[in-house]
Amino acid sequence: MEDTIYDVLILGGGPAALTAAIYTSRAALKTLVVAGELPGGQLMDTTDVENFPGFPRGILGPNLMSEFRAQAERFGTSFIDENVIKISGSREEGFKAETSCQNIIYGRSVIVATGASAKWLGLEGEQRLRGKGVSACAHCDGFFFKDMVVAVVGGGDAAMEEALYMTRFASKIYLLIRSSKDGMRASKIMQERVFGSDKLTPYFDVEVKEVMGDGAVSGLRIFNNRTREEKVLDDVRGLFVAIGHKPNTDFLKGFVDLDKMGYVVLKGGTHSSKEGVFVAGDAADYRYRQAVTAAGFGCMAALDVEKSLSNLH
Repeated sequence: MEDTIYDVLILGGGPAALTAAIYTSRAALKTLVVAGELPGGQLMDTTDVENFPGFPRGILGPNLMSEFRAQAERFGTSFIDENVIKISGSREEGFKAETSCQNIIYGRSVIVATGASAKWLGLEGEQRLRGKGVSACAHCDGFFFKDMVVAVVGGGDAAMEEALYMTRFASKIYLLIRSSKDGMRASKIMQERVFGSDKLTPYFDVEVKEVMGDGAVSGLRIFNNRTREEKVLDDVRGLFVAIGHKPNTDFLKGFVDLDKMGYVVLKGGTHSSKEGVFVAGDAADYRYRQAVTAAGFGCMAALDVEKSLSNLH
């Protein structure tokens, strides 16, 4: 592998990375996808995906990623399931990436599509029931909780948006907020919209202590940090954790410009601050965070790479 110089190194294994790979490989660019030790991105934790075009009956998240990968392989994309831990170089001298398995790989250009990871509460039941009633994306999974009681955890605008979206489906929504109402991070206008809904019941000064259930969520145990009282919400069947996302970009610090939250800063289109390095998907997108938008982002990055490399000849 050390002697091979790829036209494109694509870092990541989700929809953005794999769509980019399909496009670059079809353009006859020698492409290597460094897909990660757990390839597939956040869709690997998703059960039914019903909002990706072309699958009218829905498709399991892991199956969708398998189809993406098979399509990229069909056009000649190479894969290694490792994480990149360091990257260096420039457009003039080429790029060098080091992986978690101590492999060294070289490329003439780079697409960063390492995505972002949802922040979780760190509870055993939360992790065990991910995809079985626990979610970090109401727009992805909200439809499955029609006429059910759900809870949304978080006090920022993202949590307010999740709660508002769930009013379309859920019969009742508990909004669980760690701070007091006066200490909420959400903007006033978002608070007004959420608290104006008759479907919503807020709990302030609380944290979730336990996600209950075996094969599915059957309730929550919450603790009030002010009164020191515990309460069981035994009617909850869905938990949406909306306490933020963290882009998987730590290895890029000092290599390309990142914003204060760690997202790659775009310098026009999909260009990063370093010539020859492009970005696609949730590593730069903190707003939409959908599989279909990530795929479109991957297409854009691939087209930008193709143009960039053609200008080198």
